[in-house]
Amino acid sequence: MKKSILLTILFLSCFSFAQDKKLTKTGKITFEASVPSFEEVKAKNESVTCILNIKTGEIASLALVKGFRFKIALMEEHFNENYMESDLYPKATFKGKIQGFNWNIIGTSPKEFKMKGALELHGKSKEINTIVKLRKVDEGLEIISDFNVNSDDFGIKIPKVVSKKVSKIVNIKTEFLVK
Repeated sequence: MKKSILLTILFLSCFSFAQDKKLTKTGKITFEASVPSFEEVKAKNESVTCILNIKTGEIASLALVKGFRFKIALMEEHFNENYMESDLYPKATFKGKIQGFNWNIIGTSPKEFKMKGALELHGKSKEINTIVKLRKVDEGLEIISDFNVNSDDFGIKIPKVVSKKVSKIVNIKTEFLVK
């Protein structure tokens, strides 16, 4: 009897805790480091994990670096071996907080919030301050952001031979649908 009561209490506490979190394992991150008049340098990862605590506004995401896909296979190979060194630094993470987050004021129209946190990439961490757009959809909560980072901030070296073809300023777009 005591065991069944204890198990019920544990189950209910886990269930109520889980209701505070919304997540996805199919989020998208697109980055672009293209330079006008040269070949597009753009990739997308559609297997990104994101978790949001709807009580506190804390947000975290994880992307495996080898999950980024390019139109050209050779570009993907150079990205993983020469730039990102993805065997040494296999993941990129973001941990932060959506400022002023309040589940009750988010509707079906996008609402902008400030988001602040740390992006860890290539063994380096950099504080990121950006705007995030949130809106409720039938399936959950849509989270969209768009910001730029400098490859130098993460110790990512762009070889001189291609330095005119690849931008040091990289645009990053994220799209998450957390449920």
